Amino acid sequence: MSLRRILLAASLAMSVASAGAAHAQQQPSLAPAKPYKPVLVSPPAEMKDADLEALRGKIGEAVKGRDRAALAPLTVAQGFFWDRESGDAGKGKPGLDVLAAALGLTSKDAVGWDILAAFADDPSAAPSQTRTNAVCAPAAPRFDAKAFDALLKDTQTDVSEWGYPVSPGIEVHATAQASAPVVGKLGLTFVRVMPEESAGNPAYLRVLMPNGKPGYVTVDSLAPFGNDQLCYVKQGGTWKIGGYIGTGEPQ
Repeated sequence: MSLRRILLAASLAMSVASAGAAHAQQQPSLAPAKPYKPVLVSPPAEMKDADLEALRGKIGEAVKGRDRAALAPLTVAQGFFWDRESGDAGKGKPGLDVLAAALGLTSKDAVGWDILAAFADDPSAAPSQTRTNAVCAPAAPRFDAKAFDALLKDTQTDVSEWGYPVSPGIEVHATAQASAPVVGKLGLTFVRVMPEESAGNPAYLRVLMPNGKPGYVTVDSLAPFGNDQLCYVKQGGTWKIGGYIGTGEPQ
């Protein structure tokens, strides 16, 4: 299982926990658990580009040494963008400084280095919808947006309460243990995560299958919907890290 998948799943666990806390402040409980119509989802497609793969390899080497200096030639010096809700936080600033701020690369032990490694490890990428000539990773999964919106409306849920399997046939256990009986398997459809009830085991998430039955899956078996993205641009015919989309990591 790739580091990227593990970090995505950890992000999902945190996002649904936050969603649960927010719901708890507004109402006694989340929307009731009930069966829901499966909405098909396809994992992000890989981007086949030898030069981009080479860049990602170099990023991985820089991460191993926690070496900011090694990241400098891999990152655009000027024009690095950091798109957040508040606007472009990178405008006019040196690219490496913006990247370090976005990922929290403030020390050799910073979790941001592991996240950067995860980005580099992800083989997917897709053209940015907001930035010309940029490709960003991880790419979004492919699905029917109207069907997903209808699913949210029917279940009275928020997008942060949903994830998708990283592969078909994920086993769902009766309890948060690998030895627990298997009560079902997940297909390649969106799956609801139930944050209001803790699994008591940080390695597992409690989910609700489309048939309305609950169970537990490992955190590395699901990916969250809507992630931060690392973006790449070509400068002088060479791929470089050129931007970041999302809130970034806490400093």
